[in-house]
Amino acid sequence: MRFIELFAGIGGFRYGLEKANDTIAERTQQGVQQGSKNNPITIKSFLGTKQFTCVYANEWDKYACQIYRKHYGKKELIEGDITRISAESIPDHDFLTAGFPCPSYSTAGKRKGFEDPRGIVFFEICRIAEVKKPALLLLENVKGLLNHDGGNTFRIILYSLSKLGYDCEWEVLNSKNFGVPQNRERVFIIGHLRGTGGQKIFPIGGTNGKGDESDERQTVNCITAGQGKTQNDGTYLINSKFPHQQDYVHNQNGILRTLPSGCHGNAQHYTKTLINNRIRRLTPIECERLQGFPDGWTEGISDSQRYKCLGNAVTTNVITEIGSKLGARTKGKFIND
Repeated sequence: MRFIELFAGIGGFRYGLEKANDTIAERTQQGVQQGSKNNPITIKSFLGTKQFTCVYANEWDKYACQIYRKHYGKKELIEGDITRISAESIPDHDFLTAGFPCPSYSTAGKRKGFEDPRGIVFFEICRIAEVKKPALLLLENVKGLLNHDGGNTFRIILYSLSKLGYDCEWEVLNSKNFGVPQNRERVFIIGHLRGTGGQKIFPIGGTNGKGDESDERQTVNCITAGQGKTQNDGTYLINSKFPHQQDYVHNQNGILRTLPSGCHGNAQHYTKTLINNRIRRLTPIECERLQGFPDGWTEGISDSQRYKCLGNAVTTNVITEIGSKLGARTKGKFIND
């Protein structure tokens, strides 16, 4: 399945979907071994084949682009303002992904919605989808998008996608249910182009489809380690810093609050140890773990930019799970041979 990544940041959608390639293959192999009744041709198409292949990415933040190129090279990434890029210049694709800017809808921002230039970039997604007609869309934004302006903003989004021929489903998913100890609620929207036979994907992730948690997945609570040290025993080794920041501190077995962009200056991103109750700022590596990236993913830029890029990123574990569901239910229909 050829996909593009708009507002690509440091490659969260791409990392998550490419990781889903392995998950799909593993699950399919397990099905074969357990005597699955799946069509043998479909099984064969899954094994040894990349379900998701990135053919294009766009991002305008130079620091995020630097990290993206470090991991994926220059071939797919086009750096620059999406409003200045013609839809016709974008390669044909089956699947469009986008975590479009959220400050316009977030409770942490001024919530100006479509009155904010960052809010109207949603219509750039529509512009590209209208021309390229991908069979699937996967969009991500803050939970506040659902109730912004009394729900009118979300209604406009759904109406706009419907006019383009997309039937949408959506669900609020929390990162803490996908193997990372971060309370990060995001709404994910999947658009199915009418006539392509798309199957329903949601609900997943232990919710009832309305954003209410019905169960929690196993989380990896111990993500911290001492400055410059690797974590191998699940303990907290905290350097003493900022002892006055007590209001937003969590204990070592707790779930951290949402990482925002620029979290390097936010009191809620300090964590507490049982050793003398000392607290300190999370390291960039710890923030990488909270978003499901490998250690050192954002190395090469300043720490302040690393925090910002990670706060803007999508939790990759969630994308992997969604991708695994999508890959299984499309049954190889869009796979490139």
